[in-house]
Amino acid sequence: MSSMLARPIKSPTLPRVLAHLGLLLLGALVGIAGALLQPAWFPGGLLLALAGEAGLLLGAARATGSRGGAVAAAAGWAITVILLTASRPEGDFVFGTGASAYLFLLGGMALAVICATLGPLRQPGGDGVRLGK
Repeated sequence: MSSMLARPIKSPTLPRVLAHLGLLLLGALVGIAGALLQPAWFPGGLLLALAGEAGLLLGAARATGSRGGAVAAAAGWAITVILLTASRPEGDFVFGTGASAYLFLLGGMALAVICATLGPLRQPGGDGVRLGK
């Protein structure tokens, strides 16, 4: 039985690094879209924004075959959303002070943690028999 620490780490090849950078940018775009969509229709916009983020995170984890894809997309989302919460010198805000904005921020962060933690694990190669037989 091998532990997670004994498994080899995938080396950072150029396509893998570019894929993670692309997922970082895609996470930023989903964060911007969600920030603009969630106040539009209160329950529906919020649910659609969170579903879009969850789809991105799970798709990123599945596309890369590791949790790193979900972490890269979640980092892009979180950085963008946190930067959008800051006020500008003109006094403009992207997020209001309503419950929808707080649910989007906290729900999105919870989704990011859940999807990055429960991403697909690498399975050992070989035939399709169960381990331990």
